[in-house]
Amino acid sequence: MPAAGSRPTNPASDSWFVYIVQCKDQSLYTGIAKNLVKRLQAHNHGRDGAKYTRARRPVRLVYLEMFSSRSAAAKREYALKQLRRVEKLRLIARG
Repeated sequence: MPAAGSRPTNPASDSWFVYIVQCKDQSLYTGIAKNLVKRLQAHNHGRDGAKYTRARRPVRLVYLEMFSSRSAAAKREYALKQLRRVEKLRLIARG
């Protein structure tokens, strides 16, 4: 996981990322992406970002996991979305 505020990269084109961003209003959004840099730009600047984050810009990457398959990433994304906010904050703090 990159340090908060560091620039994320795509180390391998076949990797999938599950990420958590913190929005301007301190809410958390969990997502999945093949190209993390492009997805974060969309969340912050584009019209392709999630409707939820478009109204809460800017967003900041606070947590990241990398997977070798979309299936594994989607399963992890689902599991993270089931966590309560306090559990997500603990996960982020452990980094």
